[in-house]
Amino acid sequence: MAAEVTHISRHGFWLLLGDDEELLLPFAQFPWFRQATIEQITEVERPAPDHLYWPGLDVDLSVDSIRRPADFPLIAKR
Repeated sequence: MAAEVTHISRHGFWLLLGDDEELLLPFAQFPWFRQATIEQITEVERPAPDHLYWPGLDVDLSVDSIRRPADFPLIAKR
């Protein structure tokens, strides 16, 4: 049940889940990572099959929110 960052570019990063699935996290859709350091992005934990956690950023994400970001819109309230 591992998760590993395999590539980082100025547009986002690729996350390998297990041995068979690689997902792109574009910074436009996942803005919490835009200003993060490489160390903060690559330090990812997978405590459950559908749960990812970046402790250096205190970011929790569901794997489903990466697979289908349109189903999980970002909404900020003032």
